[in-house]
Amino acid sequence: MTTFQRNIGNPILRRLGAQTLLETTGRVSGEPRVTPIGGRRVGNSFWFVSEFGERSQYVRNIRADNRVRLRLHGHWHTGTAHPVPDDDARARLRELPRANSAVVGTVGTDLLTVRIDLD
Repeated sequence: MTTFQRNIGNPILRRLGAQTLLETTGRVSGEPRVTPIGGRRVGNSFWFVSEFGERSQYVRNIRADNRVRLRLHGHWHTGTAHPVPDDDARARLRELPRANSAVVGTVGTDLLTVRIDLD
């Protein structure tokens, strides 16, 4: 699944204007890394669930540098990302957009909630 996402799914989704994108800084390269995600803005925070938790490259990047950018509805926002391991990720998925949550819940092996506090 990771190979499919990295080589086929993500490159296609990054080109869609309506797709929400997370930009982290590569912990080794220092280069921007852009990943399509699904979630929901609640006030000044954006919530989403990582399907592979601490093994996700973007979660590893967030652990190294939690300053991120988020493209939401075609506009870029800066923010600070926080993994929230104590949050019930399955319950959180029920509050987020259904289509993405169904995929994450089905293929996810180590769910982890992430909150981005927008500037």
